[in-house]
Amino acid sequence: MISRLLRQQARMVFSLWVFVAALLGSGAALAHSSSNSYLTLSAPSGSLTLRADLHLRDVDLVFDLDADRDGQVTWGETERRSAELASWLDQGLQLSAAGQQCRLGKADLQASEHADGTYLSVQWLPDCPDIANLSEVNLALRYSLMFAQDSLHRGLLKVDLPGLQTSALLSPERPEAQVSRADSSAWRVFGRYIIEGVWHIWIGIDHIVFLLSLLVLAPLLPSRQRITQWPAAPQARPVLMDVLAVVTAFTVAHSITLGLTIMEWLTPPPDLVEPAIALSVVLAALNNLLGVNSLKRWRLAFVFGLVHGFGFASVLLDLGLPASALVAALGGFNVGVELGQLAIVLVFLPIAWLLRHTRFYRWVIVAGGSAAIVVLGFFWTLDRIGWLG
Repeated sequence: MISRLLRQQARMVFSLWVFVAALLGSGAALAHSSSNSYLTLSAPSGSLTLRADLHLRDVDLVFDLDADRDGQVTWGETERRSAELASWLDQGLQLSAAGQQCRLGKADLQASEHADGTYLSVQWLPDCPDIANLSEVNLALRYSLMFAQDSLHRGLLKVDLPGLQTSALLSPERPEAQVSRADSSAWRVFGRYIIEGVWHIWIGIDHIVFLLSLLVLAPLLPSRQRITQWPAAPQARPVLMDVLAVVTAFTVAHSITLGLTIMEWLTPPPDLVEPAIALSVVLAALNNLLGVNSLKRWRLAFVFGLVHGFGFASVLLDLGLPASALVAALGGFNVGVELGQLAIVLVFLPIAWLLRHTRFYRWVIVAGGSAAIVVLGFFWTLDRIGWLG
């Protein structure tokens, strides 16, 4: 009797330490969340114009703009460093036409408000040699701002030139984008948006955690006992069918709201969507802890997949969907999201299947992991509604 109590206490202590370690790991991942800048090549008055919008929070990582150390970066603090900022921007952005370097000219620095805060907005009127027809010229934009400070940072390029609408995602691995009519073909757009869909899933920590919360119970058989005593599934086929139901429900749901938003039939504000995505993480993990009283996970996947679809749509809208290849871009992004999910499933499921007989899987992965995800998701929710500053 005493030895059994000691074993139970040991399990509780071990689970607590796992819980703390998971929180620390999650906190580290949260601290290294991704950021985006927005780049635009356009010709609003017939002249080529380049614009860059960077979050002041990101610029502060390079220039330490918060002079009074009050935790807030103001436009006044930023403006005082305008000469240094202009030089930094000129070094981090290079535009060329037909293989020849363009002179960006004087940078016009201003502040602009976006949904997630104040941005540094910079505009140039580049002087490019031998540009007679903007729709025919081959342009190349190279972007390297912020990559040294944040490897997850991305530059989202939107091109809106006469007869040429396209977009690209710039990263440390792909810092240069080619802009030409050939790159705006439907197949090129489809392929490019597949890559962007995969990438969005892989950097979307909240999407990954939500998906794993829905998969973690798949290798176990439901029981009236608590989840740490659920038996291992004896056959693989029911497990695979369960996973297929979850992934299919999530796919169908987010495809619905993704399409509705892109077609502008339903556009909820981001300040509601982002907290709702975080709350979906909390509820999915809590559902695991309810044991036999939990809801069918494919139903949760469908309901909250609708919410996640709005989040996917906001990324697509930020990228600037090409009007001439809207279906190709939307389809490619959706395929990329599914491939990204499939990769996560193919990594997680074999490991879960091999460990399903162990106490480690039930106590650490299922119970401890779900508890840690509840706390992490709750923190995300409070942060996204502005209650944490």
